[in-house]
Amino acid sequence: MSGTRTVRLRYGRSTIELAVPAAAELLEPREPALRLDRDSFRAGLAAELPEPLPSGPIVIVVADKTRLCGYPTVLPWLVELLAERGAGPERITFFIAYGVHARQSEAESLAAYGPVYTRYRFVHHDCDDAAAFVDLGRTGRGTPARVRRELVEADLVLTVGAISHHYFAGFGGGRKLLFPGLGERRAILANHRLFLDPATRTLHPHCCAGRLAGNPLAEDLDEIARLLPRPLSVHGLLDSSGALVACRIGRGPEAFTRACREHECCFRAPGDRRYRLVVASAGGYPKDINLIQAHKAIDNAAGFVRDGGTLVLLAECADGVGSAGFLPFFDLGGREQAFDQLVRDYSGNGGTALALMAKSSRIRIRLLTGLDPEVCRRIGVRPITIAAAEQLLRAEAESSAVIANASLLVR
Repeated sequence: MSGTRTVRLRYGRSTIELAVPAAAELLEPREPALRLDRDSFRAGLAAELPEPLPSGPIVIVVADKTRLCGYPTVLPWLVELLAERGAGPERITFFIAYGVHARQSEAESLAAYGPVYTRYRFVHHDCDDAAAFVDLGRTGRGTPARVRRELVEADLVLTVGAISHHYFAGFGGGRKLLFPGLGERRAILANHRLFLDPATRTLHPHCCAGRLAGNPLAEDLDEIARLLPRPLSVHGLLDSSGALVACRIGRGPEAFTRACREHECCFRAPGDRRYRLVVASAGGYPKDINLIQAHKAIDNAAGFVRDGGTLVLLAECADGVGSAGFLPFFDLGGREQAFDQLVRDYSGNGGTALALMAKSSRIRIRLLTGLDPEVCRRIGVRPITIAAAEQLLRAEAESSAVIANASLLVR
C-alpha cells in the first residue's frame, strides 16, 4: 500500500503487523544506553552487602509474572555472591510479592525466575493468610502497616524488581515489593483507597504516573516503608521491549527516587501534543496478560488522546479480566454510584474501574483483544479488528500516533 509503513506490535506472545500511514507519528521512548553484565552487577551488590553477612535468615523479595525483571539472569548472580559470603540455600527464602494478585502456576514461576526456582525455597504470598502478618503501626493517614512476619524476623532483606511508572502510585518497584507486595489485603486496600478524593468526588489528581511528591498514596507508601525493615534494593531498569538493561543497587528512598528519575528520563514523552487517534500495544505478554494489567497501558496511552478522540489498544488478555471484583462496579448504574460504593467499602480494583470509567467518558476506547465481547460492552469499550484499526488510521492520518509499548511510555 503506497504511503504506508508496516509496524509490528506485540500482542500476547505474538506480534501483529499494522499498515500505518506515513503521516502518522510513531511515539517512542529514549532507549536507555545501558548494558547489563555480571561483573558490574556483582560489584554493585558486593559494595552494598554487609561484611560479614549476618548469620540469620535472609529474605529475597521478587515480583510476580506481571512485573518481570530479568530474573533468570540476575537471580543466579545474586545467590552466587551470597553463597561466596557463606549464605547457602538453607538460609535464603524467596517471597513472591503478589499483593492482591492471584497466585501464578508452577510453570509460570519457573519461566519467571529460572532454575533458581527449583533450588531455593519460594513462598507464594497470600494476602488473606491472617496468621502470616505482623502489625507495625499505622501511618498518619490511618493505613495499617501489616506485612509478613518473616520480613521483621530476617537478618537481611533484599528486594529485586523493575522500576516502572504506575498510574496511581507514581512508580512501581522498590518499596512496593514489601508493601503492598507482601501486605495484608485490608491494609493494601486502605492504602489504595487514597486514590479517591471524597471532597471532589473524583480520583485524586495527584495520584498519577511519575508523581511522588504531593501524591497521597505514594506518600503513604513512603511512610509505611519507614516502619518496615530497611531492605537492600536491586532496582531494575528496562528498555522498551521490557528487557533488563541495568540495575541500581542501594538502600532507602534516595536510591529509589534516583532510579525513578532515571526511568522517567527515558519513558516520559517530550512535548504536549494530543491526537484524534492513538493506536497502541500494551506491550505484549505479560503486560497484556489480563485486563487489569492492560489498563495501565490504557491509562498511559489515553493521555495522548484529545477529548472526544479514539484510543485503539492491542491487548490479548489471555487470562481474562484478572480480578473477580472489577466487573461488578460497572453494574452499579454509573460512575457516581461506583464512587459511593468505594467510599463506603473500598475493594480490590475499584479504583481501576473508576479510572477506566473516567477515560471512557472522555474518549472512545476500542480493544483488539481476546476478551469476551460482552465483557467489553459491560465496561464501556468496543472490540475492533485489525482491518478496522487500519481504516481508522487512514481516516485520521494527519492527527494520529502509534505507540509500540504503551505500558512504558507516559505523557
